[in-house]
Amino acid sequence: MPLSAPDRIDQQRQTSRIVALWRALQPLRSVVQFLNTGAHPDDETSAMLAALIFRDGINIAYACANRGEGGQNDCGGEVTEDLGTIRTAEMERAADLLDMRLYWLSQSPGDTLFDFGFSKSGTETMEKWCKARTLKRFVDIVRAEKPDIICPTFLDIPGQHGHHRAMTLAAHIVMDLAADPSYTDSDLPAWTVSKLYLPAWSGAGGAYDDEVPPPPATVTVNGQGVEEVTGWSWEQIGQHARWFHKTQGMGHWCAPGTERDWPLHLAQSRVGDDDGSIADNLPQTLTDLDSGNALLAKAQSAIDAAIAAFPHRVGIMEAAQTAHGALSDIEQDVPYAHRVVHKRDQLALVIRLASGANVRAYVARDRLLPGETTDLTVERREPDTQTMTVTVEPGHSCTSDDKTFLVHADAEPSDAYPDAHDPLRPVTPRLAIRIGKSTSYLPLEVPPLILPKVVAGLSRTKALLNTRAKARSMTVALSGTSGGTPTFKLPPGWSQTWDGTSATIVAPDELTAGLYDLPLMLDGVAAQTVNHLSYPHIQPRLRSFPASLSIRSVDVTVPEGVVGYIGAGKDNAASWLRMLGFKVRELDPADLAGPGALDGLDSLLIGVFAFRFRDDLHDHLADIHAWVRAGGNLVTLYHRPWDRWAPETTPLAPLEIGQPSLRWRVTDENAAVTHLVPDHPLLRTPNAITDADWADWHKERGLYFAKNWDPAYTPLLSMADTGEEPHQGALLSGTFGRGRHTHCCLILHHQMEKLTPGAFRLMANLLAGPLSPAT
Repeated sequence: MPLSAPDRIDQQRQTSRIVALWRALQPLRSVVQFLNTGAHPDDETSAMLAALIFRDGINIAYACANRGEGGQNDCGGEVTEDLGTIRTAEMERAADLLDMRLYWLSQSPGDTLFDFGFSKSGTETMEKWCKARTLKRFVDIVRAEKPDIICPTFLDIPGQHGHHRAMTLAAHIVMDLAADPSYTDSDLPAWTVSKLYLPAWSGAGGAYDDEVPPPPATVTVNGQGVEEVTGWSWEQIGQHARWFHKTQGMGHWCAPGTERDWPLHLAQSRVGDDDGSIADNLPQTLTDLDSGNALLAKAQSAIDAAIAAFPHRVGIMEAAQTAHGALSDIEQDVPYAHRVVHKRDQLALVIRLASGANVRAYVARDRLLPGETTDLTVERREPDTQTMTVTVEPGHSCTSDDKTFLVHADAEPSDAYPDAHDPLRPVTPRLAIRIGKSTSYLPLEVPPLILPKVVAGLSRTKALLNTRAKARSMTVALSGTSGGTPTFKLPPGWSQTWDGTSATIVAPDELTAGLYDLPLMLDGVAAQTVNHLSYPHIQPRLRSFPASLSIRSVDVTVPEGVVGYIGAGKDNAASWLRMLGFKVRELDPADLAGPGALDGLDSLLIGVFAFRFRDDLHDHLADIHAWVRAGGNLVTLYHRPWDRWAPETTPLAPLEIGQPSLRWRVTDENAAVTHLVPDHPLLRTPNAITDADWADWHKERGLYFAKNWDPAYTPLLSMADTGEEPHQGALLSGTFGRGRHTHCCLILHHQMEKLTPGAFRLMANLLAGPLSPAT
């Protein structure tokens, strides 16, 4: 929905024209173009980039391999493609704050350049991504952006994330391929990058463990000082951008005086050695591009005048218009045309901000079917002295005037994975704001999202049927259909009924364990469904995909009793347990604070990251421990060390989570699993866990394994990635009084989302109730 009045007021309160104008002026200082590269959203070196653009005027861009689909989610329960859609939107918001262009190697959820999960090998990563595809996309981006400098965020060394290593390895190769006219996988003109820098700092920390020291520093980007107009340090501005990476729990407070410098190592140079600056031996101003060009000299003089005129808007605007006019007269076939075009775009923004103009636009409805219209409102304040023309540019699949927005009947659904993002030239629909001879662009307040032509919303797209339960039916509510009678394509022996709002699907009594995909049709035409992904910190997105219900039939014995669930909204374990056949009581803070909150529970499941996001858990930890000792069965899903997991007090006996996490995880989803105590009840009762239960896992086995634990805990499993020593901290269980605590670092919540049969069988065992102390 469009923003509410309170939301607009809050947005306005966070926007200062004087700061925006200051920041718009700074990139005019230089024509140097710097391309930072990384594997995931949030790999950008935000603080260094803030200093480069807002202090040094160097124009910045970021090339990202994938959308981070394999990452974690501190915001909600979305995984894989939905998570990638959210992280794409987060990365765009972070790029907007840094006035940074953004490019993606991955172009769709089905791209080989998918975030398949954690990797410890750059070679393995490149193989899974497809090396030829990776290099082609990287070369395309370099040839489109035309940077002077490429700088990966991480080193290609053991102990570092394999995705990071792959992008750094690729950067070395792309330096040559992008400049080679005989490289035919890209049809863009060749471009020669002048320098390749590597970080001369260690990437070790809570997640990684670089095994060799970084290379020596050639130059150092100074991280000291503050932004003149705000008083914020570059590190603080960087964290303002990183705050948008909320699914990854990023954005931390930086106290004044904690700034750092950024040493860089010159790995390759085609322009000679540095004398102390990354811009050495590069054209730095317009006049450096062609010293004999009078128009460039005129534009540079006017740019200098515009910067010097701050904060006086009239002087800034007059000088910026002079510079823009001079650059508009330069021939378009000069070798530096891309720099001229970018400077004109930057000057157009300065002109709009200095003019006093204020424009915004929004639609009445933000989700539209092909052929639908909605009201469009354009608000405007005229410039102080200039005339202004505002035009809506709706894009090729829409039509608009200043009052109505129409989606063409043949429009394709909105793209959840756009290829690129430019804050100065946002994708359509947008406003084109012409003041004098300059045009700048603004996105609509909330982008109109285009639905598929044949669409239906499903209350669920994945479900579970337990063959050991009597139930053979499930109801799926349908909403937002684009007309037509809905029917699912069913296997032989299945049936369905439709009551006008919901479909009830009935499986046969003799149901074979397996996976059943049931496509949804509307009047015989395959339908699409959409996930509307909206959080306050991002622009809303739609991800459309074939409408289908995937049903996993499993053979799981579910124990009697009641399971309590304490979650933080980071997994959907409670929903899956209900479908499996458990009686589940979800405990919110009010429930947990009530008298006898744990009475009547046989087991208690604490979800992923709950100790971080549920303060009440810490308030009632002593009660939970007492409940266990009195006979309760506690199961905790994996936590990170920074999730307020205190090794001495959170578990019932000391249990330390290992870090850096790279050393305490098994990334091979097919890694062999050894049962250390084959006859342990958790591996035998009520379901016998066999090799078949470890088959067809997704992404990885587990992470944040325990490093050290009290002898009261027994390790039940052993597993390892190829060439590494086995881990025994993936599943620990111990008896305490008459009860039991089991800590599980396997990613069972994710496997249930992916309908992995073995995950349901093992989870049923973990929640089978307290075991006798003798076991």
